Amino acid sequence: MKGSSSPNILFLMADQLTAFALRLYGNSVCRTPNIDRLAKRATLFTSMYCNFPLCAPSRVAMLTGRLPSEVGVYDNASEFPADTPTFLHYLKLAGYSTVLSGKMHFVGPDQQHGFQERLTTDIYPSDFGWTPDWRQEVPIAPTGMNMRSVVEAGVCRRSMQLDYDDDVVNRGIQKIYDLGRLHRDHPFFLGISLTHPHNPYVSTGEYMDLYRRTEIDMPVVRPIPFEEQDAHSQRLWFMFRQDEYKVTDEHVRTARHAYYAMVSYVDAQVGRILEALEAMDLDDSTAVILTSDHGDMLGERGLWYKWSHFEHAVRIPLLVSLPGQTHARVESALASLVDIFPTLMDIAGIDSHRSQLAKMDGRSLFPFLSTTEGHEWTVDDSPAVYGEMNGEGAHAPCLMVRSGKWKLIASEGDPPLLYNLEDDPHEIRNLAQAHGFAAERERLMQLMQARWDSKALRERIIESQKRRHLIQRTLLTGDYRAWDYQPRQDASKLYVRAGAQSSPSVVKGRLRYPNVTPTAPDTPRSDT
Repeated sequence: MKGSSSPNILFLMADQLTAFALRLYGNSVCRTPNIDRLAKRATLFTSMYCNFPLCAPSRVAMLTGRLPSEVGVYDNASEFPADTPTFLHYLKLAGYSTVLSGKMHFVGPDQQHGFQERLTTDIYPSDFGWTPDWRQEVPIAPTGMNMRSVVEAGVCRRSMQLDYDDDVVNRGIQKIYDLGRLHRDHPFFLGISLTHPHNPYVSTGEYMDLYRRTEIDMPVVRPIPFEEQDAHSQRLWFMFRQDEYKVTDEHVRTARHAYYAMVSYVDAQVGRILEALEAMDLDDSTAVILTSDHGDMLGERGLWYKWSHFEHAVRIPLLVSLPGQTHARVESALASLVDIFPTLMDIAGIDSHRSQLAKMDGRSLFPFLSTTEGHEWTVDDSPAVYGEMNGEGAHAPCLMVRSGKWKLIASEGDPPLLYNLEDDPHEIRNLAQAHGFAAERERLMQLMQARWDSKALRERIIESQKRRHLIQRTLLTGDYRAWDYQPRQDASKLYVRAGAQSSPSVVKGRLRYPNVTPTAPDTPRSDT
C-alpha cells in the first residue's frame, strides 16, 4: 500500500467518441475548449485504439488489461465474470476509495467489479437480452439498431441521454465536493462515465447553435457501393437495414452536426467537473485521464456507429495529466485500452499487480508520462495493437492487428484487408492481394494466429450464445429479479438529523470548505 501519498485519480470517459472529432486530433470543426485546455497540461496519445469496437467488451479490456475473449466476453450481452480482477480491486487494496458515476455496462449479477460505491444505475441492461446469434444467415441487431438515428437526427429539447448524463455529472461533482471536504486523508479513484456522444444523433439548440450548418464537414470517404464493400461491411449493411432507408447528404450533415453538438456537451461537462476539482483544491493532487470506449464511423464509407475495425470506429482519444504537470506532451507510440490497467498501477505506485502482468495483454504507458523529453518509442517500433469484433454483424471472430504503419483485418471466410496507414490513412486501398505486399500480410497474419485460435474461439462464442439465449428466456419467465444496479441512499445520514453525534453547527462546519475551526466548545444550551 502506498497510502495517502498516492495521487487521486479522476477518470473521465465518453461513449463512442472518435479521436477524429477532436481538434487535438486534427478536426477543424468541433468546439471543445475545456478538453483543449486540459491538453495543455497533459500527455496526448495520437495512436490510441480500443480493443473491441463495442461498449461492454471494450470496457472489459480497459478494466482487466486483457482482450475480452480471454475472459469470456464476446459482445454486449456477455457476462463479465466476477472472478476476474480489475484495476479497481488493486486500487481498493492499496487504500483507494473507488467510486463510479455513470455508465460501465456490466453484464451479469456483479455490478461493481471493484467499485466500492456506484452513484447511479447504468443506462443499458445488465442481462443477456442483447445476445447475438451467429446461426442466423442474415445478421440481426438484437438491440434493434438501424438507420433511424441518422435519418431522424437533429434538435431536441430533451433526451434520455441528457437525463442520464446530467444526473451522472451532478452526482460526480457532488462526490468531488464530499471527497474534498471529508475524505482528504486517503486517495480516491473517481470514474465519471457519460453516454454522450453515443447515437441517436440529437442535441439541444444550445449546443447545435454553436455550429453553422455550412461549416459541418462531410465524410472524407463517400459511401462505397454495396458490391464494392468488404464482406463485413456488407453484413453491417444488412444488419442496420440500410436497404430500408434512403440516407441523403442532408441526413449525413445533420447527423454529424448533432454529433459535434453532443461532443460540445461532453466538453462542457468536463469543464464543470474540472472546476469542481479546482474549487476543492484537489487539482494539484489528482491525475486526470480522459478517454472513450470506441469511436464512430460518422458516415465514412457509408458506415455508422461502430462494429468495425476501420480507423474512425477504433481510434479514440487518450489524455493523461499527472499532478503538477504544466506542459503539453504528444506521444505517437501505439497504445490501446488494455494499457490502462498497468498504467494506473504505476501512477498509483502499486506493485502488487506485478504477478498479474504476465496474464495481461497491455503494458504500462507510464514511461511516456514521466519523461519531459518524451519516450524513444514511435509507431514504427512500439508493440502491436490487437482488436476483436465478436459481436453482432460478424459470422466468425473479426480480428485486427496494427503493427507500425500496417493494419490487417481478417475474419474466417472473408478476404483479408491490409492497409498502409501512413500512405493511406483513410483505408481506401486494400493491399492484401496486391503485388509486393505478401511479406507484410504474412507477418501480421502470423501475429494474429499467435494471438488467437480463430476456429476454436468461434466454437466457444456460439456455445456461449446458445447458453445465454436459453438463460435469458428463463430470466424473463415468472418472477424475474433484475441484475441492474440499484443505487442506495440512506437519508438518515444526510444533512442535519436528530440523534446525530454532532450538533447542527458542527455538521454544517464540517460540510463547509474550507473548514472553520470552532472558537468555543459546541455544547447544547440548557433551557433550565
